[in-house]
Formats: sequence, structure tokens, C-alpha cells
Amino acid sequence: MRAFKSSNPAMRAFEKTMPEASAVPMTIQGTINKTAIMFLLMVFTATITWKLTYAGNSIATTLLFVGLFGGIAAVFATIFLKNHRHITVPIYALFEGLFLGGISAFFNQMTSGIVFQAVILTFAVFAVMLFMYKAKILKASPGFIKGIVMATGGVMLFYIISIVGSFFGLQLNVFNMGPLGIVIQLVIVAIAALNLILDFHFIETGAANGLPKKMEWFAAFGLMVTLVWLYLEILRLIALLNRN
Repeated sequence: MRAFKSSNPAMRAFEKTMPEASAVPMTIQGTINKTAIMFLLMVFTATITWKLTYAGNSIATTLLFVGLFGGIAAVFATIFLKNHRHITVPIYALFEGLFLGGISAFFNQMTSGIVFQAVILTFAVFAVMLFMYKAKILKASPGFIKGIVMATGGVMLFYIISIVGSFFGLQLNVFNMGPLGIVIQLVIVAIAALNLILDFHFIETGAANGLPKKMEWFAAFGLMVTLVWLYLEILRLIALLNRN
């Protein structure tokens, strides 16, 4: 069986224990269906925190943090509870929706219409990346994979340093960097977008190698993690552009 590689943290955590071919294999269509289920669940709970935020209900902030930390817990549960992903992945979608609805409402209150723009751009980037992958303009070659893995790691390190540094007066927030912040955010958006190529490769190769049907949930989960990250980075980019 061919090797699997992804820069998606959720997927890379599982590469060393990748299961062999199954009598009931995963399919691309099955993965698409499960991704759609996740998306609908996410939109459902996002609508709740969105409406509560605009209604001025204080519980909205509580639900936002419940979604944030619940989503993180669901990520680890999905990675390690291999036989229960049909449960943990939908739960992740529900928690993530609570977080996204709240944070999106917050940005939209600052700049009306920004969320709509970010959603449209996210789907547009997804479509472009899918076209470039299917047309073999971008290929998940070993060199490409290594580069995206390193770049993604660099972004994660940047965020960790930014968070830790903020406690010591070190300002590394892109919102405080002027034009340089916009450039950095553009690079981060590009890296997030390129992660989609690796996710497409994971799904296609998994189906081609007949991985177990239950891997459809895991593949859908990995793709959704990347899409959520891409959406949030595009949202931040538009907010930056509106400030400058």
C-alpha cells in the first residue's frame, strides 16, 4: 500500500497506524457525504451562537468557549478513539459550529458583511484547489508534502510564540503589524489553502487502497479541519484589509 502523508495535524497523528485494505472500503462519495453531514451540523450550531450574539444574550460567549474547548477535546477523541469516529466526528462538528457562529458574529458586528465575503472566498479557494488537484497542476509529491508540512509547522510555531509572547509584552499579532501583517496573513492563507491538496490526496489514495469504510469519517474530519482553518484565516485577512 502506498504511503500516506498529510500536513493536517489530525491526519498526521494517525499515519503510523494506517489500517490495511478492507472488504468494505471507503469511497470518495462516502467521504463527501460525511463531509456534508459535518457541514450541516456545523451550520446548525453556528446559527445558534450567531443569533444569540446578535440578540445580546450573554450565554453566547459561554457557548463560544464551550465550542472552542469542546472542539479541541473532540479532535483528540477523534484521533485516539479509532472505533468511535462515527460519534466523535459529528460531535466535533457541533462544537466547532458553536465556536464559529460566535466568532463570526463578533467579526461581522465590527464589519458588516465580512462573514459573507469570507464564506464565499473560502468556497472559491476550495473550488480552485480542487480544480488544480484534479488537473494535476498541483501534485502531492514528496517534496510538495514536505514543504507544506514544514510551512504549516512554521505557522503553528508563529501562533504559539505570539500567544506566549503576548504575556510578556511581545506584540506579534498581525493586526498590530500594518502592511507586514497583511503580507504574513496572505502567506498563512496560502499555506492553509495548499493543505487542501494534501487532504484531497489523502481521500483519493485512501479510497484507491481500499481503506476501511470507517475511515470516511476520519477523512471528512481532516478536510473539515482544514476548511475551518482556511475560513478563519480568510476572515482575519479581510478584517486586516478593512483596517488598513
